[in-house]
Amino acid sequence: MSARAAPSRRRQAGRRLRYLSTGSFPFLLLLLLLCIQLGGGQKKKENLLAEKVEQLMEWSSRRSIFRMNGDKFRKFVKAPPRNYSMIVMFTALQPQRQCSVCRQANEEYQILANSWRYSSAFCNKLFFGMVDYDEGTDVFQQLNMNSAPTFMHFPSKGRPKRADTFDLQRIGFAAEQLAKWIADRTDVHIRVFRPPNYSGTIALALLVSLVGGLLYLRRNNLEFIYNKTGWAMVSLSYIHGSSQAQFVAESHIILVLNAAITMGMVLLNEAATSKGDVGKRRIICLVGLGLVVFFFSFLLSIFRSKYHGYPYSFLIK
Repeated sequence: MSARAAPSRRRQAGRRLRYLSTGSFPFLLLLLLLCIQLGGGQKKKENLLAEKVEQLMEWSSRRSIFRMNGDKFRKFVKAPPRNYSMIVMFTALQPQRQCSVCRQANEEYQILANSWRYSSAFCNKLFFGMVDYDEGTDVFQQLNMNSAPTFMHFPSKGRPKRADTFDLQRIGFAAEQLAKWIADRTDVHIRVFRPPNYSGTIALALLVSLVGGLLYLRRNNLEFIYNKTGWAMVSLSYIHGSSQAQFVAESHIILVLNAAITMGMVLLNEAATSKGDVGKRRIICLVGLGLVVFFFSFLLSIFRSKYHGYPYSFLIK
C-alpha cells in the first residue's frame, strides 16, 4: 500500500511544480519590467537634474544673478528634481513702479551674489535668482505675494518654511545681514566683499587742491594769515572777552562747535562698528578724528580766552 502511494505523491508534486513555474512566469516578467521602468525613470531624473545644474552654472558664469520669468521659475525653482538651494529676490525695478527701496535692495543683493560667485567656496549647491513683477506677474500671484522687495530661500528638499522668507522689515537688506540669514538656512557661509568707494577720497583731494590752488595764486600776499590783529578783531566781534557775559552770536558758535564734535564722535563710532569696506571705514575714522581734534581745540581756545589764566590748551592757543 505504501509502495504504490509513493509514485503517486511524486507525480502530484511534479504537477504542482509545473503549475507554480507556469503561473509565476508572468509575475516575474511583470516584476522585471517594473524594475527596468523604475531604473529608467531614475536615470531620466538624474539626466534632468544634471541638465538643470549645467544650465544654472552656465548662467552663473555670465551673471551672478539670473533673471527668471514664470516658466523658468517653475522649472528651476519649483519643479523636482533639485539638489541645490535657490535664493530668489522678488522685486519691481521698472521705472514706472517707482520703487526706490527695490533699487537699493538690488544693489546689496548684487554685492552678495558677486561675493559668492567670485569666492573660492563657490559651488553648484547655491544659486541666486531674481523675479521682476513685470516679467513674472504669474509668479507673484502663485505665491500670493503683494509686496516687493522680498527675499525667499527655496531649499533643495521640501517646501519653504516661514523662516525661509527674509524679515526685511526688521533686519534690513544689507548684504551682511542677507549672508547671515543664508548661512542659517543653508550652512553656506559667504564673506561679503564690497567694491571700494573712492568718493570721500576724491572729495577730500579736490578740497585740498582748491585750497592749495588759492594759496598758490595769492602766494605773494599771504600776510592776512599771520595778521594777529585781524584774527583778534574777528574773535572780539563774536566772542565776549569775559566769563560773565556772552553774545548771542557766541551761543550759536558754541552750538556749532559742539555739533561738529558730536558729528566727529558719531563718525568714529560708525567706523568702529560698521562692516563695510576697510578703506571707506579708514576715511570715516580720519574725518571723525579730525573733526573732534580741531573743533575741540577751537572750543577749548574760546574757553581759555574767556577764563583768563586757564592753563590748558590743545593745538590752538
